[in-house]
Amino acid sequence: MPELPEVETVRRGLAPAMVGARISRVSLRRPNLRFPFPEKFVERLEGRRVLDLSRRAKYLTAALDSGESLILHLGMSGRFDVALPDGSNLSPGDFYLDGALGTPKHDHVVMAFETGATVTYNDARRFGFMDLVPTDGLERCRHFAGMGIEPLSEALDGAAIARLFRHKITPLKAALLDQRLIAGLGNIYVCEALHRAGLHPALPAGALAKPDGSPTPKAKKLARDIKAVLTEAVAAGGSTLRDYAHPDGRSGGFQHVFRVYDRTGFPCQARGCTGHVTRIVQGGRSTFFCEVCQVMPGS
Repeated sequence: MPELPEVETVRRGLAPAMVGARISRVSLRRPNLRFPFPEKFVERLEGRRVLDLSRRAKYLTAALDSGESLILHLGMSGRFDVALPDGSNLSPGDFYLDGALGTPKHDHVVMAFETGATVTYNDARRFGFMDLVPTDGLERCRHFAGMGIEPLSEALDGAAIARLFRHKITPLKAALLDQRLIAGLGNIYVCEALHRAGLHPALPAGALAKPDGSPTPKAKKLARDIKAVLTEAVAAGGSTLRDYAHPDGRSGGFQHVFRVYDRTGFPCQARGCTGHVTRIVQGGRSTFFCEVCQVMPGS
């Protein structure tokens, strides 16, 4: 599933075609994706101008001049193709490894804009979805209610990590993936951030808070490393794993600089470390870390 950097990359690719433009026509090729489309979905979109295109965790939100916001979630294989007025077609279809992905039969939603641009949502597995909610109630809607802080915002720092994780015996990796605490972190970038911070993924999350609740030095470093990993991944255009690609057709590049993710058996890339990357399973997901520089305290 695309993670935060991939979704942010898609947002940046779509914004020039969508923001400020009025939707002239919407075509639905099926009655549902992961969920049924909202009632009168087409009527509520047609004629509306897109005021802004934002990201919340792994979701995109398009604020409309009707007072509603269109929520878009890519699921596992969702992607957008953008046809621009100059005739150029920014399509990621050629990237997909599975020949069935990216084909026109999976074009489920087509939005035409008065500018002449067309945005097509393609989703072979149909795990993505779209919804419409009042903009002034966006944070309280069923998709975002109870969602944690944004990892790239100023809200995430060492003190926040200490506050959120204090007294928790949950493994650190699981706590970081809990969307009720920090929203938008996924498996790939958590593994990478923990490696940079020198923290074992099975360490009890509460160990990052001192007895008085203040952050440990490692908590402060982890906050910095989370932001650094995500920022670098966004700059690289995300990580291309199976189905993900940019709206302009280029694959993401961050996977070429993974330090631990999917590198089982390779030497650790931390300076001066003689360890190797190992893999364990936590909560049904693969976790990659260095067996030497991310050793569990006391082991």
